[in-house]
Amino acid sequence: MRNERSAKAEAGAWVGIIGNLLLAVMKGIVGWYSGSKALLADAFHSASDIAGSLAVLVGIRAARIPPDKDHPYGHGKAESIAAIVVSLLLVFVGFEIARSSILAIFLGVHEAPKGYAVLAIIISIIVKEAMFQYKYRLGRQLGSQALIANAWEHRSDVYSSLAALVGVGGALVGEWQHLPWLLYLDPLAGLVVAVLVLRMGYRLVVEAIHNTMDHVLHDEDSKELVDAVLSVSGVIEVDELRAREHGHYVIVDVKLSVNPRISVLEGHRIGKRVKQHLMSHFTHVSDVFIHVNPYDPGFPYKSNHHMLDDDHPTMLQ
Repeated sequence: MRNERSAKAEAGAWVGIIGNLLLAVMKGIVGWYSGSKALLADAFHSASDIAGSLAVLVGIRAARIPPDKDHPYGHGKAESIAAIVVSLLLVFVGFEIARSSILAIFLGVHEAPKGYAVLAIIISIIVKEAMFQYKYRLGRQLGSQALIANAWEHRSDVYSSLAALVGVGGALVGEWQHLPWLLYLDPLAGLVVAVLVLRMGYRLVVEAIHNTMDHVLHDEDSKELVDAVLSVSGVIEVDELRAREHGHYVIVDVKLSVNPRISVLEGHRIGKRVKQHLMSHFTHVSDVFIHVNPYDPGFPYKSNHHMLDDDHPTMLQ
C-alpha cells in the first residue's frame, strides 16, 4: 500500500516538473520576444515551481526510507520539510517579481507587448488549472502535505496568469486607443502577481510549519480508529487511544482491555491482531503501539478495602 502511495505521489511530482518546464520555456520565450513584463514574471513563477516539484520529489523519496536507529519512527516528516522549502521558495519568488515590476514602472513603459502574448497566457491558465485539479485531488487521496502545497502553487500560477492576461490585454487596448497610461498595466500586473505569490507563500509556510510539529488528532478524527479496534475479536474495551500526526502519517498509541482469565500469550495475540487490522485498513497509520490491560468489570468484583502487605490480589481484584 505504501509503495503504491509513493509511486502515485512521485508520478504527481513528475507531472509538475515536466508541465512547469514546458510552460516556463514557452512563457519565457514569448514574454521575451513580445516584450511583456507580466508574462516574463509569470514564466519566472513557473520556473520556481520546477524547483518546488523537485523538492516534493526529494521529500517523497526520503519518506520511503525505512526506520533506522536515528529515526525509529521513520522519515515521514520529510514531505513536511519539503513543503516548507516549497513555501519559502514562493516567498522568495514573490519578492523578486515585485522588485522587477517596480523597476519597470519607474523606468517607464513606451510600447505594449505583442498580441501573441495573450495566447500564451490563455494556454498557461488552462494547463495550470488542470495540473492543480490533478495534484490537489491526488494529494488529498494520498494524504500528502507536500503534494497539496505544490498543487496550490499551480493555483497561484493560475491567478498570476489571469493578472498577466489583464495586464497584457489592457496594454494592448491602450496602444490601440492611444492611451499611454494603459501601457503601465503590464508591469502593474507583474506587481499583482508578486502580491498573490507572497500571500500564497506566507499561508503555506505557516501551514507547513504547523504540520511539521506533532499534534494529537481530535476525538472526532480518532473515533474511526476506536471503532476499528473494538471490531477486533477479543477486545472488550478501549481504555485510551491517542493518534498523533507524524508528517503525513499517523502513529497510534492504544490501551485496550481483554478477558483477565486468558494467558499473556493470548493477550499478546489480540494486540497483534489489533495492530495488523489498523495498519491494513488505514494507509495513513504508520505504526501502532499496544498496551493490553485485564478487563476490570467493577463492582462487586473490585475490593473495597486496602490490601495489607501480606495480601495477594486474586484474578479479578
